[in-house]
Amino acid sequence: MKNMKIGIIGTGAIGSILAEKFAQAGHGVKVTNTREMSELEKIAASLGATAATIQEVVKDVDAIIFSMPFNAYKDLPKNLLKEVPQDVVVMDTSNYYPFRDGEIIELEQLSESQYISKILDRPIVKVFNNMLEGTLKHKGKPAGSLARVAISIAGDNPEHKKVVAQLVDVTGFDTVDGGSLSESWRQQPGTPAYCTELNEAELKQALANAEKGKAPAIRDFIMDNLRKLDSWPSYEEILAGNRLHEMGIRE
Repeated sequence: MKNMKIGIIGTGAIGSILAEKFAQAGHGVKVTNTREMSELEKIAASLGATAATIQEVVKDVDAIIFSMPFNAYKDLPKNLLKEVPQDVVVMDTSNYYPFRDGEIIELEQLSESQYISKILDRPIVKVFNNMLEGTLKHKGKPAGSLARVAISIAGDNPEHKKVVAQLVDVTGFDTVDGGSLSESWRQQPGTPAYCTELNEAELKQALANAEKGKAPAIRDFIMDNLRKLDSWPSYEEILAGNRLHEMGIRE
């Protein structure tokens, strides 16, 4: 694929890894976060990216990635994307957790991504939300590799999803089309496709097996158990827990 100009809002676990991977692949990357510019510049330099303000990061780019806590979207500047051309691909990596984000009544009717799309007033592609930090950082493989981990993408614009699939490939993973934005609940927390490190065939089956009514309770059960531990579990322990509760795997 041709080199792209990418703006990333958020330099947490997922956003920072994406920025570094895309920069290493030759793409032009701008990043922003809520920190002072002097600190942001240090973070950006460590990732091979350029520091930008929230207004600058969405200008003159081919793609925008929002990688923020779910409850932070409501605090974004109004009309942030108003002047952004419609052919710019907008992605969202967030996940909703009630203990952190509070109860949001609208999510009883909308998928998480539909809710974010409504806030941004923009069609989006849901991606990179259903993989752990350790997966994104360490499990990427070249295209065509055996047992390559796959992630699902959901959205309503086929052309934008093609671009997203190419970007996912750059990071070392296969993609599975998860359907429309209204179907993106199939890759939300509490589903078999959420952070369970599956290959393409397995992920397709996991998306099909998702049960909308059961996902919130499974999500909360897993998170409640994690929060009760004396120390935060390792990536391997979280992955094993997700597989145990969401897929019924007994090792």
